Amino acid sequence: MWKEFKEFAFKGNIFDLAIGVVIGAAFSTIVSSLVDNIIGPIIGILSGGLDFSGLSFEYKDAEIMYGLFIQSIINFMIVAASLFLFLRLLIKLKIKKEEPVEEEPEEKPLDIKEELLTEIRDLLKEQR
Repeated sequence: MWKEFKEFAFKGNIFDLAIGVVIGAAFSTIVSSLVDNIIGPIIGILSGGLDFSGLSFEYKDAEIMYGLFIQSIINFMIVAASLFLFLRLLIKLKIKKEEPVEEEPEEKPLDIKEELLTEIRDLLKEQR
């Protein structure tokens, strides 16, 4: 079991995953800041100052703050859209970078023997 664990834990994919999680966490704070400080206020201005975070109702001794839940859903949608657009841009840049330009091989002029052999080959193919 220890051997299997070592093979699993020290594969390159695990390190890539760990780096991805750390970078993802850092990127999450950037996107959250973007949503809270830039996109959120712009949406607030466009919607006439609509803010769901203050919506709540009380039931006996409990205060149910469903407005914060609605605001979290809106923030999630904005974060998801931002990530989608960012990743789409990265993928397009990667595809453009990786596209090799296919060069057609230049046909060198055939000498008379090669031309005759090519014609014979083509004729044999047609007869079959």
